[in-house]
Parts: sequence; structure tokens; C-alpha cells
Amino acid sequence: MPNMTLSLPEDVYKIVKNHKEVRWSEIARRAIEDYAKKIALLNAMTARSDLSEEDIMTLDTKVKSGIQQHYRNKASRIKGRKPDSS
Repeated sequence: MPNMTLSLPEDVYKIVKNHKEVRWSEIARRAIEDYAKKIALLNAMTARSDLSEEDIMTLDTKVKSGIQQHYRNKASRIKGRKPDSS
């Protein structure tokens, strides 16, 4: 199995060094492996997509706008105001 060297912030390094009972390399390996599998899955899902970058950005904007409106309406109802219909 190939090796990898990681850099850690000083405060995290101190914690790691003070807890030698923890198998830090195993924790790092699992975290990297899980993240890599998620990326591989996303790559497989989008490999045959006909969407352009512009299409994706348009969808992104619409979804975020809808989410924002949802929470604005929810906050308005909580405060006893009429929901925004825009």
C-alpha cells in the first residue's frame, strides 16, 4: 500500500501526539477513502451528462433561490408576518 505524508496545524498535531493510543493513520486512511469514493460516485453520475457548466450554474441559482425563499417564508410565519410571494 502506498504511503502519504500529511501536514497538520500545530494545535491538531499536539493533540495527535498526546494520544498515541489512537490509530491516527487508520482514521486518516478511512476519511480519505470515504471522500475518494464519494468523488468517484459523483464522477460516475456526471460522466454521461449533457449539461453544460452554464446549465449547472443556472440550476444552482434556481435551487439556492428556492431554498432562500422557503426559509424567508418560514421565518415570516414564525414572526407572524405574511409570507413573501416573490
